[in-house]
Amino acid sequence: MSPAPLLQLRQLVKNYGGVRALRGVDFDLHAGEVHALLGENGAGKSTLIKIVTGAHQPDGGTITLAGETVTALTPATARTLGIACIYQQPALFPDLTVAENLALRLEPAAAGRRVDWPARRTRARELLARLGAAIDPEAEVRSLSMPEQQLVEIACALGSGARIVIMDEPTASLTQKEQHLLFAVVRELRQSSVGVIYISHRLEEIFALADRVTVLRDGQSVGTHPVSAINEAGLIRLMVGREVSQIYPASESVAREVVLSLRGVGCAASGVHAVSFDVRAGEVFGLGGLVGAGRTELARVLFGLTPADAGEITLNGQRVTLPSPQAAVAHGIAYVPEDRRRHGVVLELPIAHNMTMAIHRHLFPHTWLRFGAERGLAREFIRDLAVKCSSPDAPGASLSGGNQQKVSLARWLATKPKLLILDEPTQGVDVGAKSEIHKIVRRLAKDGLAVILISSDLPEVIGLSDRIGVMGGGTLRAILPGQSDPHVVMSAALGTAEKGAA
Repeated sequence: MSPAPLLQLRQLVKNYGGVRALRGVDFDLHAGEVHALLGENGAGKSTLIKIVTGAHQPDGGTITLAGETVTALTPATARTLGIACIYQQPALFPDLTVAENLALRLEPAAAGRRVDWPARRTRARELLARLGAAIDPEAEVRSLSMPEQQLVEIACALGSGARIVIMDEPTASLTQKEQHLLFAVVRELRQSSVGVIYISHRLEEIFALADRVTVLRDGQSVGTHPVSAINEAGLIRLMVGREVSQIYPASESVAREVVLSLRGVGCAASGVHAVSFDVRAGEVFGLGGLVGAGRTELARVLFGLTPADAGEITLNGQRVTLPSPQAAVAHGIAYVPEDRRRHGVVLELPIAHNMTMAIHRHLFPHTWLRFGAERGLAREFIRDLAVKCSSPDAPGASLSGGNQQKVSLARWLATKPKLLILDEPTQGVDVGAKSEIHKIVRRLAKDGLAVILISSDLPEVIGLSDRIGVMGGGTLRAILPGQSDPHVVMSAALGTAEKGAA
């Protein structure tokens, strides 16, 4: 007789008001297994995880842990039962050190207990070493990059001795090197008989790590399969309930006049130097390269967040300086940043406010509040960008990741820009939303907009760009045609290819 699963969920139901988030979901996890959980944004993955971690209570169904039925699961009891969750957005105290954050999670609370600081630092150092993370235990968390904070979260889970580890988009902000370290940790957990629930939109990770995969769609489990028995196309069909082409939409635009011209542009503060290229109206100019190559730093220079201190920037044939975002917007530049939760969408505000935030002075002249005009404009963007929402008055937090990205895009399209900079526009969104965003980008270029596309997804850069600027070490290493061979692009990123032009 085979041992009972570590975790077994049967016919889970969860309602939020009139919305049925889960409709009888079945799921199980065995010791020493990596079980992937997939689904489009809004499919029910987050709700399921909140129930397993005790944050929310189900309205129906049963939860069984190691053969024992559990009722009234709370976050505290979930931790006691050996359940740890690593979220996409680290939940650490920024003003405390790494060692202190680990101690808060791992040390028992006791009044009057004397703190053994050397032991605390040693434990933190040992946990981080298991991850191959060169992070100082005495460093304040606010000084760490997002990938480093993610690694501290993983160290917390390792130190807790959890039997069930949930990883929610754990590689979303990690570099390639850090991803390899994470994969090694996942495999180590599997060998230690830990059960891992792995959530990711990156299908290549599922095939590299998972033993089984369960797909949710519209709050229901629509299939559980051994990873060896299904392919990428099959997973996509299960997730979206339809065929989604993985072929990027063909360019229908014709490059026109030069909108942006850079000659020797640099910024010492951000490590960008000697960047030269042109971007034309009707063109998608991709910026490829490894993480840390300087792509986002260049975008911030162009948007006036870290102004250039060298070189020449020309917009529409006129030399300009861009000392601030206000100046960039005035010159017709729009920037959709990488971190939509921090810089893209104000989750507490209504969708309509989010979409019109960049044009309030024009929409509300002389302080007159024209909320009808605001909602009307928002409805146009909701229709044009196919934003799935209940109304323009719904809060940004009610939207899925893909729809939040569309709202962030609408905010800057409302300024009627000449140049649109998109930084990781499809990061963390599901395959259906990704396909929709690709079509929007192509349509914008066809309408005459100049687009700079920054993406760490190499197939996306190659498939969506008319030309590709490959960056490395803060400068431009090559300009290649769209549809270039991935090996050629990667060679240029690594600095092993001759600089070309297209």
